[in-house]
Amino acid sequence: MKKPDYHILVCNSYRVSGDAQGYCNKNGAAELIPYIMEECADRGLDVTVSSTGCLNVCSQGPVMVIHPNNEWYGKVDSEDVVDEILDAIEEGEPCEKYLISE
Repeated sequence: MKKPDYHILVCNSYRVSGDAQGYCNKNGAAELIPYIMEECADRGLDVTVSSTGCLNVCSQGPVMVIHPNNEWYGKVDSEDVVDEILDAIEEGEPCEKYLISE
């Protein structure tokens, strides 16, 4: 298997019980996943996108993590925010405006 250049994790607030009930899910994270996938394909980015359980930073949600960069982004609540983050990936820099990790 060829590994992708990037792995984008999108918090969808799943709990151990399997129910999505947290902040990220209630604030549109699930609806952004198809957009992220389509936008990455349109840009020619080699990316895998995964929905995750709770990432435990609800105060910053919706949250998106990009590996291998280990960049954690908060307040990812619209297509415009996703576009800014993907623009930064293409430029090889973190998107400081939404970065919540140091």
